[in-house]
Amino acid sequence: MTAAPLSLDDLATAVLTEVARQGGPDAAAIVRAEHAALALTRFAGSAIHQNVADEQTTVHLELTVDGGRTANASTTRTRGPAALADLVAATLTAARLRPRDPDWPGLGGPAPLTSSGSPDPATAEASPADRAAGVAAFIEAAGGLSTAGFLQTASLTAVLLDSAGKHVAGATTSAVCDGIARLPGADGVARSISVRLSDLDCAALGARAAAKARAGVDAAPVDPGRYPVVLEPAAATDVVAGLVTGQFNGKAVVDGTSGVRLGEQQFDPAVSLVDDSPAPGAIGLPFDVEGTPVRRTELVRDGVPVGLTTDRRTAAQLGRESTGNASDVSATWGPIATDPALSPGAGGSIEDLVAGLDRGLLVTDFWYTRVVDPTRSVWTGLTRNGVWLVEDGQVVRPVSTLRFTQSYLEALAPGAVTVGSDVGPQPARLAGAMGYNRVAVPALRLAAWNITGNTTG
Repeated sequence: MTAAPLSLDDLATAVLTEVARQGGPDAAAIVRAEHAALALTRFAGSAIHQNVADEQTTVHLELTVDGGRTANASTTRTRGPAALADLVAATLTAARLRPRDPDWPGLGGPAPLTSSGSPDPATAEASPADRAAGVAAFIEAAGGLSTAGFLQTASLTAVLLDSAGKHVAGATTSAVCDGIARLPGADGVARSISVRLSDLDCAALGARAAAKARAGVDAAPVDPGRYPVVLEPAAATDVVAGLVTGQFNGKAVVDGTSGVRLGEQQFDPAVSLVDDSPAPGAIGLPFDVEGTPVRRTELVRDGVPVGLTTDRRTAAQLGRESTGNASDVSATWGPIATDPALSPGAGGSIEDLVAGLDRGLLVTDFWYTRVVDPTRSVWTGLTRNGVWLVEDGQVVRPVSTLRFTQSYLEALAPGAVTVGSDVGPQPARLAGAMGYNRVAVPALRLAAWNITGNTTG
């Protein structure tokens, strides 16, 4: 007979008990038991073609012996004591084979959470019909254009225990709508993310994507060069993501690949950036994979870099406290902001920002961006889903897909930035277990952006 499933609390407790039995009192462990559910409705050719759902319980174990020999493992085999004993035995064997890490920061003590998360029950329980209704609204609002994209809902509940007495629990949900509308030679895109499915206005997104596509027909190239630009929120998201992954990440500072100058007026005073993980409606758990409570972390205040995101390791190396940004990939990629928010400014709407361009470009989106020079935050990539030439504050014609190579740090230099007033939450893949993170960004008007060529792709 198959054993009955244990609760997340019981799973984590059972693993921690097994660590003490097999590893002895000196074995230090962090155990995280998670139940995740993800459901995805895809559409193409203006019709739903796929509806999939996955539900899974996973136990993660980080185990350290001998004061710094650490191994990590996880399993979805959670029924019965033998499966959990096997997890501990395999992880313990791996840890004893590892070299000792002199920088192992140890376990943190118990720390109170500021919340248990902000899950939305209706989103966690959303049905295929609920997602289909959102897709139908997107398609109908596109007014007959061919559409494609997806609507996703997800939920995550987790319990974390460690050998030092930490015991925290929380839950979160997310909903993402991302779609395009298409005409021959022109695509338009619109996307949004929220902790609640009911927050997504899929009809408004479909109408916006269609308007972009209709305005992008018969695009023509422009000469390479430096252009003033207005970056809509989708494009501005890539800039913010580049900064939080490569510049304000504590590991990048430790490794010497960050170009951030803390305490200096490095950016325009209009730029203020935070990691706002505890905010109402934030997407993510209220603690990181080390059990540290997440907190609001100022990264840039009025153009001056003032903070970094850290986990316990980078915090110890930098003489700081952890900001609660450890993740399953932070040992490799560093502790990355999970809910970055660029503060709105006085620039008004996208139309207001465009009106301030004598001659420049309106850019919807970036894609296939890759870092070229980490220290200067130089990125190369392509525009996508619509670019327009602006003259005398008016959009005059669509432009073909463009290649660019640009320092994100230098693009936000003093005197170069006007920040829009309207924030649009955008999905991005940064770090964390939810797949997509929320990036809250307004549109930006930047004094110069380096266009290196045209492409027909």
